[in-house]
Amino acid sequence: MKIKYTSILLSGALLLSLGSCKKSLEEINQNPNASQNAQPDYLLTGATKATADTYWGTSNNMDASLLFVQHWAKIQYTDPDRYIYTNTGFQELWSVAYTKSIVNYNQLIKIADAQANPNYKGVALVLRSWVFTLLTDAYGDIPYKQAASIDQFLTPEYDKQRDVYFALLDDLKAAQAALTPSGPAIAGDVIYNNNIALWKKFANSLRLRIALRIADREPEKSKEVLADIQAEGSGYISANSETAQLVYLASPNQNPISNLFDTRDDYRISKTIVDRLYTLNDPRLPVYASKPQDTTVHTYVGIPNGLLVGDASNLGFAKTSKPGTYFRAPSAPAVIMSYAEVLFDRAEAAARGFTSEDAADLYKQAVTASLKQYSVADAAVATYLTSAPVQYDATNFRKSIGDQKWIALFGQGLEAFAEWRRLDYPQLQPAVAGVLAGKMPLRFIYPGTEQSLNGASYQGAVASQGPDVLTTKLWFDVN
Repeated sequence: MKIKYTSILLSGALLLSLGSCKKSLEEINQNPNASQNAQPDYLLTGATKATADTYWGTSNNMDASLLFVQHWAKIQYTDPDRYIYTNTGFQELWSVAYTKSIVNYNQLIKIADAQANPNYKGVALVLRSWVFTLLTDAYGDIPYKQAASIDQFLTPEYDKQRDVYFALLDDLKAAQAALTPSGPAIAGDVIYNNNIALWKKFANSLRLRIALRIADREPEKSKEVLADIQAEGSGYISANSETAQLVYLASPNQNPISNLFDTRDDYRISKTIVDRLYTLNDPRLPVYASKPQDTTVHTYVGIPNGLLVGDASNLGFAKTSKPGTYFRAPSAPAVIMSYAEVLFDRAEAAARGFTSEDAADLYKQAVTASLKQYSVADAAVATYLTSAPVQYDATNFRKSIGDQKWIALFGQGLEAFAEWRRLDYPQLQPAVAGVLAGKMPLRFIYPGTEQSLNGASYQGAVASQGPDVLTTKLWFDVN
């Protein structure tokens, strides 16, 4: 009995010791110099900058979508300009969006609910909706319902693109209802400096964008959304000063394009857009392009997209035009949604008969807003608007709006890529030495990590949507 009793005591002591060790480990693993709970303002700032850096950065913008829409071209390392990518080529948008953007906006929504601050929740819903829009515009079917909840869904299922767009419209309507200018204050907002009234306009403007994404497939839903926006009454982005954008600072918080050009010289402006701007006598040309370094060259010189390395470099680094200094400046903004885009969208909605507004007048306002965005003088604006090729053609709104919107979205590669696929204007020619048998990219391919880590869900998306290749047309891309 004595031996048994001693054993029981030793066992109890061991259990107590284990319990104490567990408690000690929990305490040891806490950083005494860091908060164990995220602060909503820091969370908002960090997630916004991480998203903007990726959206405006190399992998998805400069090395992909800007090349696809022929705003930019490559003068060396030309594989991306020829549509040659590995299965890691489009990974950054996916990984940053899910691990840094969406997961943090989800956390901000939880904090907002806990703190009874609907304005943080509304802002987080707007930004999360924007991120999901970038993802589905680029890849097609994506994880939405089960996204960024690794504790519940280790291998999230993919939702169909139609369902994602519809869900985002619901999220933005919820955001609109949550955003209350007279409600609790927020901090950490590097887009609108904590101005909730402007966030309400941005929410509606994103709803308009998505309503037009689905317009060729679901026109009745589009009309329903626009009627609801009108009834809600907060309006849209209504001035260049209200453009949704992140304005960068000096290094190390400089614009990603500026950061790249500090150390590399891979990119030039595309011949396609230079030729178009010359044809139109467009006053944005000296903003979009720089004169070549060789002072004997007196014109702006773009290079054709998709040249072989030798052919591209033979054009001469000093004899070809880089993108304009406006876009290479450290403080250049990452534009998320411009006033000009909103006006083009409203013009299209009117042209489709979704609203009773004047499509021609809104188109004219949109072109004007884009020119004024770059401080073009009033006289030059007036001259440009009277040019015959710029005049609005009511018999082909896709061409008028598509051509001018493509110019206005210069630098916004992902958005320009989505709109070019949807409107089918301008009618671009494939890369000179492209490898897609005379075709152009119509989507991003999924990251290779999805095949290895989320194989069953990935295979389901491919079976539903089509082959995981650049030329598979997405649901919204009808024509």
